[in-house]
Amino acid sequence: MHISAKADYATRALLELACEPARPLTCEAIASSQQIPFRFLKSVVGELRRAGLVRSQRGCEGGYWLGRPADEITLLDVSRAVDGELITLRGEPLAGLDYPEPASGLPGMWRRIEAEAAAVLGGTTIATLLPATTDARAPSKQLSRRGAA
Repeated sequence: MHISAKADYATRALLELACEPARPLTCEAIASSQQIPFRFLKSVVGELRRAGLVRSQRGCEGGYWLGRPADEITLLDVSRAVDGELITLRGEPLAGLDYPEPASGLPGMWRRIEAEAAAVLGGTTIATLLPATTDARAPSKQLSRRGAA
């Protein structure tokens, strides 16, 4: 299974945003903090925005916030937002895959692997990946680490 740079960068950006839920962060700040190429991150954040995983505001007080609470965003949501299908075979979805004997059982195995990967990713939220000291881990708290309201 291949984890794309887009999925990795998108998850890292969401983790940065989850650590600072009370204030917006710019792409520049996230790129610098996570050592991600700015232009690539800007594109990835655009895809996250279109998927509703982040929201944005323009202007001097602008930037990006999580589009919904960190405990409601799964790694499966992130992967699908930036990569589409979770697993493909030669660029094609696994749904219609069919082989003649003796390989007829193989497509079912590929689909099983996809389903199990989806279960793991779907059961892992941005909140569960945050350090234990981060306020965003608690769904009811909306304060930043600095205590700003």
